[in-house]
Amino acid sequence: MNRYKAIISYDGTLFAGYQVQPQKRTVQLELEKTLRKLHKGVDIRVTASGRTDAGVHAKGQVIHFDSPFSFPAENWEKGLNAMLPQDIAVLRVENAKPDFHARFEASGKEYRYYISLAKKRDPFQRNYAYHFPYELDFSSLEAAIPYLIGTHDFTSFCSAKTEVIDKIRTIREIDFFEENGMLVFRFVGSGFLYNMVRILTGTLLEVATGKKTASDIKQILEKKDRSYAGKTAPGHGLYLWEVFYDEAEIISQDN
Repeated sequence: MNRYKAIISYDGTLFAGYQVQPQKRTVQLELEKTLRKLHKGVDIRVTASGRTDAGVHAKGQVIHFDSPFSFPAENWEKGLNAMLPQDIAVLRVENAKPDFHARFEASGKEYRYYISLAKKRDPFQRNYAYHFPYELDFSSLEAAIPYLIGTHDFTSFCSAKTEVIDKIRTIREIDFFEENGMLVFRFVGSGFLYNMVRILTGTLLEVATGKKTASDIKQILEKKDRSYAGKTAPGHGLYLWEVFYDEAEIISQDN
């Protein structure tokens, strides 16, 4: 068997998330359906760097799969893209070492969250950015972010449905910038818990609108209780931007 690593992009609007779920359309389901066709009915399992929720998008999700076929990378790209639905695209396929694992070998991820601050709602952005037409205090945001950088127990910033026991994660970078009239939050870390980026975003927006203070972030972390953090921002503004497989890749990022 040959192992392949692929970088894929998808519009999460019409998916119930990445992972296969009974009676629901998911990214994994569509990938495995397409691979099954290419392999003449043989089931091919796909493993991703991690799950994304319903409505969440990906610019650089990473997957791996095994195949008895030994095609050049460009043939895999052409074949998969010709058969996949229009809301999934394969950006690159590479030959991987036999024990490469898209999830377990990931050393970090970058997520971006897009927010429309326009006063009027734009129906063409409804699936791709969170409409938040309120005045923001950017100096408060800048003061709040340092409290989140570093290694912490992020129990307060993950869903109560989170199944993992160890909730200690390391955030290396958080910044924000304007892009095409959008406010964009950028999060880079070793890994993220269930709903963590969306809760961080919702909490930072509460700081920026005066509902919380920058120094509240320290206390929220110490409480280790989800009820102290802000609301969970909706999924459609979130993008899995990139997955890293080398420590230097994370440190050198300067987007």
